[in-house]
Amino acid sequence: MSSSLRTHWVDESQLLQLLASHAAEAFFLMNAEGHVTYANPAAERMFGWSREEMLGQLLHDLVHHHHPDGTPFPMSMCRLGLVMTEGKTLRDHEDLFIHRDGSFIPVLCSNAPILSEGRIVGAALVVHDLTARKRAEEARAEQARQFQLLIDTLPHLAWMSRADGTCEFVNRPWHEYTGLSMAESLGYDWTRVVHPEDLSRLLEHWQRSLETGERFEAEIRIRRARDGEWRWFVSRAQPARAADGSILRWIVSCTDIDEQRRATQERLELLRRVQAAHSAAEEANRLKDDFLATVSHELRTPLTAMLGWLQLLRSGRLSEEKRGRALETLERNARAQAQVIEDLLDISRIITGKLHLEPGPLDMKAVVEAALESTRPLAETKGVTLELETGAESLPMRGDAGRLQQVVWNLVHNAIKFTPRGGRVTVQLRPLDGTVELRVTDTGMGISPSFLPHIFERFRQQDSSSRRAHGGLGLGLAIVHHIVELHGGRVSAHSPGEGLGASFVLHLPREPRATPLVTPASQAPLDAVPPARSDLAGLRLLLVEDQEDTREMLSVLLEGQGAHLRAVSSAAEAFHCFREWRPDLLVSDIGLPGENGYELLQRIRALPPEEGGLTPAVALTAYARADDRARALRAGFDMHVPKPVEATELLAVLSAATERLRGG
Repeated sequence: MSSSLRTHWVDESQLLQLLASHAAEAFFLMNAEGHVTYANPAAERMFGWSREEMLGQLLHDLVHHHHPDGTPFPMSMCRLGLVMTEGKTLRDHEDLFIHRDGSFIPVLCSNAPILSEGRIVGAALVVHDLTARKRAEEARAEQARQFQLLIDTLPHLAWMSRADGTCEFVNRPWHEYTGLSMAESLGYDWTRVVHPEDLSRLLEHWQRSLETGERFEAEIRIRRARDGEWRWFVSRAQPARAADGSILRWIVSCTDIDEQRRATQERLELLRRVQAAHSAAEEANRLKDDFLATVSHELRTPLTAMLGWLQLLRSGRLSEEKRGRALETLERNARAQAQVIEDLLDISRIITGKLHLEPGPLDMKAVVEAALESTRPLAETKGVTLELETGAESLPMRGDAGRLQQVVWNLVHNAIKFTPRGGRVTVQLRPLDGTVELRVTDTGMGISPSFLPHIFERFRQQDSSSRRAHGGLGLGLAIVHHIVELHGGRVSAHSPGEGLGASFVLHLPREPRATPLVTPASQAPLDAVPPARSDLAGLRLLLVEDQEDTREMLSVLLEGQGAHLRAVSSAAEAFHCFREWRPDLLVSDIGLPGENGYELLQRIRALPPEEGGLTPAVALTAYARADDRARALRAGFDMHVPKPVEATELLAVLSAATERLRGG
């Protein structure tokens, strides 16, 4: 010590006593047995004993005599005592000392031996009160526990990462959902439970946020451990920053949005279906309008020709040659209208599921040849070559010969219609693996790729505008498709494109299907009769028809066969005439004003036989469906003739009724 200091302090012991008295730590000096020889004021404050009370006492007995659980703590077991016995300095030792009131004080202490001539003569003990620090640590630990409790009770998967993005903590929901423990989730190991299809997108976005410090958000799928299900989550990460703005860590949460996403997808799907249904309804409405316009065109066009030629016939100024041409035109256009009506009726039967087949053994080669004979005049008129390629042998099979001829006729007629003059239509027929293959190929206008998938749909036409070059309702191919399916077959359309021709390929099984194609009893051809000569001479025939033109035409026809005819326009007139005149045969329309034909016949059938209750009756009606025929027979009619009336068919039916009447 310098001379200047020695002028203030007598010796070093006074200096040490001064320093110890002003220290915040408790300071004790002990002799070799552990008795207190000195205690500073901080020791008095820390443990509640006065210096006088502590001097001469064993320090261990004052502040270290038992454990917190109340069991004695012998000095021989105290590590502080080893300083006295072994001479080893003990540094930064944490322990619990006892206050005078019995409470325990957490302390950090250091104990050093005092040596004299190599001999231990005492020890110096410095004690630091850790109460404040322990309280702070407990407060932090409590905060950590509360944070852990909070983050574990959140309905989210949560984790924290360092500033570099590596995971350092996950909450309990994360562990329970993913099955990954804390150790298995650290670093980037948590990516194992992210869907492979989402991972690259997620990591790219995550790296961008780490570089820019921007908030992170992405929708990803995370695998659930208990069942392996992938569920959608929205993952959000927010940076926690220091006072200087630097990022300390990232707080990440993953919220389950699977149900919401599914609901959203369902709503979008529902919206898509509604929009599709709306579009389909609009398309159907457009097709309906186009179809009605086409029907109007297909009916009005032949009517125009018919009315025009009729007016010319009535003028009386036509030559014999032109009169014959006029009659041919009238007949051709009337048949065209009848075909339009028949196609409409077939489509109606298809829609209502009432198009039935009348199967039986047939020769498919003969069916095809018959269909080609009926279309050959059209081909010759258009200048189209029509060829048939088939073997010499017949092709027996089972099916509805009439309907199959309709199929072939429609396909060939369609091919001729769309083939220009000088073109060719080839029909190939051959057996193939238990089936019959029919191929109709033309060199015509072809089918556009966009229309090809719709070729067999009802009311669809490649060109339905007013500028279309070809007539028809666009129903023939839909009818073909349905009839072929009823036979257990299939039909397909092929075309390289517009202007490159088209081919239709039909396959029909030669053997009958497992479920026979039978016509129900109620749908049998009830009005089918064999051809017979007309023999109405001398018979009293009552005709009921409300349409004057039709009534007059039928009157001329029937009177020309020698029948005694009375023609009326209503059911009331008919019943009165029937009771008064007693006809031999009744021919009645069904659709009559007021009382219809069914009701008229019910009144007649209610009469006793001697008053004509059993008089043969023929239904004459424009209601031409199969169930209309069945209903007519159930109502008591003997036969049914659909309109438009073919004179030969009507006369054959009436002749059959006449033979029955005469007991033939």
